[in-house]
Amino acid sequence: MSDLNDPRVFFAAERTLMAWNRTGLTLMAFGFVLERFGLFLHMLRPVAGQTGRDLSFWIGVAFIMLALLVMSFSIVQFRRVLRTLKPVEIPARYCTWSGMAMNLSVVVLGLALLVYLFSEL
Repeated sequence: MSDLNDPRVFFAAERTLMAWNRTGLTLMAFGFVLERFGLFLHMLRPVAGQTGRDLSFWIGVAFIMLALLVMSFSIVQFRRVLRTLKPVEIPARYCTWSGMAMNLSVVVLGLALLVYLFSEL
């Protein structure tokens, strides 16, 4: 990827991975808030016989799924960048998988959130 032979290239890639993690977490939180806002609206104006999921539920779920897609793709991209780096560009004894593990754990927890949202009601 670069001929700099500088560890700053690796750290820049890792910062980008963490930026995508923050973006995904923000999208996921926004989706959850949208989904819960629909539940709040149902509580304010109950309509007899209406027990389905409304548009805010599906938009919230779409935001959560977008977040999972963004974080999964960021892991793939980071792995691609790691393969292009030379050993001199990665600091000795530095744990290169910790950022990917964090993103992956958030993806797994996001999937658990989706299961919870669909199992409710």
